[in-house]
Amino acid sequence: MTIYLPIAELSVNIFIILGMGAAVGFLSGMFGVGGGFLITPLLIFYNIPPVVAVATGANQVVASSVSGAITHFRRGTLDMKLGTVLLVGGLVGATVGVWIFSWLRSIGQLDLFISLLYVVLLTTIGLLMLQESLRAMRKAKLNQPLPLKRPGQHNWVHRLPLKMRFKKSKIYLSAIPVVTLGFLIGILTSIMGVGGGFIMVPAMIYLLRIPTNVVVGTSLFQIIFVTAYTTMVQAATNYSVDIVLAFILMVAGVIGAQYGVRVGQKLRGEQLRALLALLVLAVGIRLAIGLFIRPQDLYSVAVGGIGY
Repeated sequence: MTIYLPIAELSVNIFIILGMGAAVGFLSGMFGVGGGFLITPLLIFYNIPPVVAVATGANQVVASSVSGAITHFRRGTLDMKLGTVLLVGGLVGATVGVWIFSWLRSIGQLDLFISLLYVVLLTTIGLLMLQESLRAMRKAKLNQPLPLKRPGQHNWVHRLPLKMRFKKSKIYLSAIPVVTLGFLIGILTSIMGVGGGFIMVPAMIYLLRIPTNVVVGTSLFQIIFVTAYTTMVQAATNYSVDIVLAFILMVAGVIGAQYGVRVGQKLRGEQLRALLALLVLAVGIRLAIGLFIRPQDLYSVAVGGIGY
């Protein structure tokens, strides 16, 4: 069964799109990430124009993140205060990111930049996470004690000024690294169509030393509002949000996220990190291969900023 996408200007199999949305929603709920780092490449692999894939992918992230965040809020694993500070930086970063997106599109370098940024970020973060999680699992198997990362344990980040107390996370931390992290994630959300959870979750755990059980829900809370804002700005500025595609992805994503949260609660922290690392690496490698293999069509014609 095919359906026509008016902004992307092509027909797609609705069941394939539903499957993509459900799968990404499931992974979003399980890992605490928005899922944009998966849905955007998947849409590009399915021949959706990158401009539309980025803007519409961000919209799908909103739906799956809302579903997962509500579940975490009910379970008391969402730090609203920490999420709000992250959100302040995220909204500013998203505004800057939309401007960069528009500029890259105007000079004709958007598609290449998006692909290169995905390859570099995904492979680097995936390798680092996989190395750490495998080391943790190996120590657990040998019954070796893991280094404790208690809330409030100090490193250079905790010596910065403008400190705030986050009671739910049980930490006393400077607002500077939190706002900075939100700002960077906001830029990536606008340019790559991602929620940024695949960067934010490891950064909150390893850099800010926030408890893992609170990180997932808080990450999803910030992702909701930044991606919603990005979607609206992209639609008004670049006219690149396909409502039909976004609606299909949202419906499937909400359903998938509910099941993902349930599965994620049954896995240990290091197991979740290892699975997420493998997933991130797989997407990065697939995108890297796509940059080097010979395309089927050596030439394309661009009309209104969208290539054919």
